[in-house]
Amino acid sequence: MKKIIRILFSPVLNYFESGTEAYEYKSSHRTILLTIGVLFSGLAAVVFWLARGADAGYLFPVIIFAATGLVSFIIGYAGSDRAVAKIWGSR
Repeated sequence: MKKIIRILFSPVLNYFESGTEAYEYKSSHRTILLTIGVLFSGLAAVVFWLARGADAGYLFPVIIFAATGLVSFIIGYAGSDRAVAKIWGSR
């Protein structure tokens, strides 16, 4: 499953895995990133469910929360240690 996700989302992963500079990786960062991904995805689902039938303006936060959750989950699950450190800004 991880291999399929890496292939599907390779443009996102390549961006975060690029570079040759030194990085500092902590396993807790990956755990927190996965948690953030789940929380933002859940928040997007709740906003979408609560605002159904309302004005289409509610879709903006849904898209932002869902994108943030998806990228966090992808990097946390399938990303390399460098990608996790880069998303945290560890150098």
